[in-house]
Amino acid sequence: MTEPIVRVADLHKTYVSEKGDHIALAGVSFDVAAGEVVAIVGPSGSGKTTTLRAIAGLLEPSSGRVEVGGRPVAGEPPQEVGFVFQDYSRSLLPWLSVLGNVTLPLRSKGVPAAQARASAREALDAVGLAGRERAHPRELSGGMQQRVAIARAIAYEPELLLMDEPFASVDAQTRMDLEDLVLPLRDRFGVTIVFVTHDVDEAVYLSDRIVVLSAPPSVVSRIVDVPLPLPREQHRTKEDPLFARLRGEVLDLVRTPALQKGA
Repeated sequence: MTEPIVRVADLHKTYVSEKGDHIALAGVSFDVAAGEVVAIVGPSGSGKTTTLRAIAGLLEPSSGRVEVGGRPVAGEPPQEVGFVFQDYSRSLLPWLSVLGNVTLPLRSKGVPAAQARASAREALDAVGLAGRERAHPRELSGGMQQRVAIARAIAYEPELLLMDEPFASVDAQTRMDLEDLVLPLRDRFGVTIVFVTHDVDEAVYLSDRIVVLSAPPSVVSRIVDVPLPLPREQHRTKEDPLFARLRGEVLDLVRTPALQKGA
């Protein structure tokens, strides 16, 4: 059996403050296979972003184990991981062009300039921004800025792409356009994707599997398989009776306390 690219084992996280300790995660466990797209959902405050940041090496768990590529995540983010944040406006450097923003992490990684520009242009083409290399972030819409952030992460050639509510800050039409980038990017670049979302429709539309967290102190209440056919298309896929059934199942898990802690 192939080793998973991500292994989260009995993850605990307690936040300590003067107002009292808050147990966010109380033993979260799941694996992600190479090439999968996996969503993490759950009620507000369930530790979705905490879990994602622990995988990224941006947050130290209180106990438990996280592995990426068969190696423990400890001390610093793994080199094979790319991260896309929700707040695109803060993740881009306004004084750099689009091309400069995308090539920056490649240059810091020691990639030669010509190779970095070629990788950046391929990534920008993949997100629909070919020809906008000389633009600056202030000249772009919010959706375009998030495309730049995604291109920057993809150009880094990660094995694993983590995205924290990447489409939450844009309007509904732009959100659908951005959602439709995800599976083609997975196929074109061979990247595994784990993302956090509050939008159950988005989780079902994009995922191979959905990890549903319970209310805090959080555990995995269920992992839902999503056997919707590929390729997926906004109207056709969402009109599929299977989509409606899966959507209802996940909504019940997220919204019903009795099911959140269900066996």
